[in-house]
Amino acid sequence: MSATTPFTAGRVGRRRLATRQRLGLGLLGLLLAIAWLTPWLHDADPARQQLTCILEMPALATPLGTDHLGRDLLARTAAALRLSLGMALLSVVSAAVPGILLGVIAGWRGGWVDRVLGSLADACLALPGLLLVLLLVAIAPGSFWALYVGIALVLWIEYFRVVRARTRVLVASPQLEASRLLGFGPGYLFRRHLWPELAPQVLTLAAFGAASAILAMAALGFVSVGLRPPTAELGLMMTELLPYYHEAPWAMAQPILVLCLLVLSLNLLAGRDPR
Repeated sequence: MSATTPFTAGRVGRRRLATRQRLGLGLLGLLLAIAWLTPWLHDADPARQQLTCILEMPALATPLGTDHLGRDLLARTAAALRLSLGMALLSVVSAAVPGILLGVIAGWRGGWVDRVLGSLADACLALPGLLLVLLLVAIAPGSFWALYVGIALVLWIEYFRVVRARTRVLVASPQLEASRLLGFGPGYLFRRHLWPELAPQVLTLAAFGAASAILAMAALGFVSVGLRPPTAELGLMMTELLPYYHEAPWAMAQPILVLCLLVLSLNLLAGRDPR
């Protein structure tokens, strides 16, 4: 019976990670196809009510059936997917750019710059993330932009703290010191030495952050403090269909299943190559 060597264990770990990420990428690709191809292949208005077609079973004209107001569930699910994915992408980019930039500056410069930026992040952490989002949503009820700003303000701290801690270690590395002595500028040092080491952790944070943004928007919609009807949003669709779960369980299950698959696909994409 052969013993497992570190090299073999690392290779098995990389293979499992690659398989998991391929599964996540395929699942996310399927959801993206549903979100963006549905308007081209299924011409239905997600807000159009047909009170004579309430809670219809899936059929050729309505592949996923209709809701309690006769609205096409396939069109509404696709619109909700586009909204969730757009919110996730916008929130992650808006949080990652300042988080990475400030984290690199704090870790590179150290001293009072590090203390000031660290205090700013700690001040943001002192206010619970959900409470911050609720405050902004209370100022502008039903506003997409208030929801987006609140989620982005919560997410940037994770990027800042991870990047700052990693940059402190990398700045003291012999490779970066040698490049600095050779006269290379900050842009080259970042591209050559910092970003290759930061990228796996940043991308992992981005995947988890996107999933968190989607869950936050769905949770706020479910408790009726997020977006307002007739917007097609996964949490709001759950709230609207919940009273009809006995009459139309297939309708109630659809936003729940889509939300689970969307979050699962992003979580499967997260991870880094074990060394």
